Amino acid sequence: MTHSALNHLAETVQYNCNVSDARHGADDSLCIYLMKMREYFRWERRLPFGAPLERQQVGEWLQAREELWEQLEHADLLPIEIDEQCYDPFDADAINRALAPQGLVYSGGLGTHGKPHFVLGDLEQHRRHGDRSVFIVADEYARDLSAPPAMTLGQSIFVRRESLRRMLWEKLESWRWSRPDNALGRAFACYDFDNALDASLDAMADREAHTLLLHEQGETLAGEQLGDAWGRLILDLAGTPAEIMARAVRDHLADCLVTIPHLAAKAQAASIHFFVGQLTNMRKEIFPGLQDAYASWRHDGGLEGFDEVAARGRAHWLSLAQAMLEIHREQGAALDQAIRDLVQTRPL
Repeated sequence: MTHSALNHLAETVQYNCNVSDARHGADDSLCIYLMKMREYFRWERRLPFGAPLERQQVGEWLQAREELWEQLEHADLLPIEIDEQCYDPFDADAINRALAPQGLVYSGGLGTHGKPHFVLGDLEQHRRHGDRSVFIVADEYARDLSAPPAMTLGQSIFVRRESLRRMLWEKLESWRWSRPDNALGRAFACYDFDNALDASLDAMADREAHTLLLHEQGETLAGEQLGDAWGRLILDLAGTPAEIMARAVRDHLADCLVTIPHLAAKAQAASIHFFVGQLTNMRKEIFPGLQDAYASWRHDGGLEGFDEVAARGRAHWLSLAQAMLEIHREQGAALDQAIRDLVQTRPL
């Protein structure tokens, strides 16, 4: 692919990213939104982590970006054109078949609140894991405001190394404000971030890319157990508090199926701290048993608690997810409150 063709492709993907952001930019709280925009500015300007950002430049860029989003709020997504053939922007399989000879990789799917996520980047590695394709994305040419470091789309798993490094940097920077004694801080303490920022980010990203892959492998198993009906449930819950709960339940099922047993078997302290430290508040609230297992491990070094809670979790979260699907079958789209009540009464 010529440099001109790559630029055109990246511009098209970035346009679709901008359309997605225009539709969903207000999904986050103001604090999270501003933090994301700050780091989005850093990515777009290709500034190194740790480089000071000039407030005026960020402010002017932010204003211009919000004006652009106002223009694109009702715009349609563009097809992806490669070698004079057009593809639907969500047909990642076909697009990747066309991009494979060029050493590029593309992903396009829906995330929380039904927000489309797109990325175009260099293909670092493509391998098979059972009947799944695993794509490791290196440097990214186009992305949207929210850049999930891993995502499963159909039979493909995407792990975005650059986005993972950026996520780790953002979490590190947030943690440094008050340096609380928590799981995430203990994960950071396993590296020399104060004296070797880039090397530590690389080392942590290399290690935790495997943790993300474990979760996505669990997602595929959870998907097989829950079937296509789960996707329809999530779409009907999009933008509601119950969507966050439903996603947390499936995430716990995925981790009890794969992530937690593997982390316990490997017994790598840094990854265990990171796994627990990056859990959302919702996931912590509905799974206090996992926090108990973590506290027990910190106290006596025993990993049995993780195996036990994972075994109980596999049955519990599958049962809870199936109960959600039953409510969906009975009530259709009007199920937000019923799902919330169900999850709140069945923590583990």
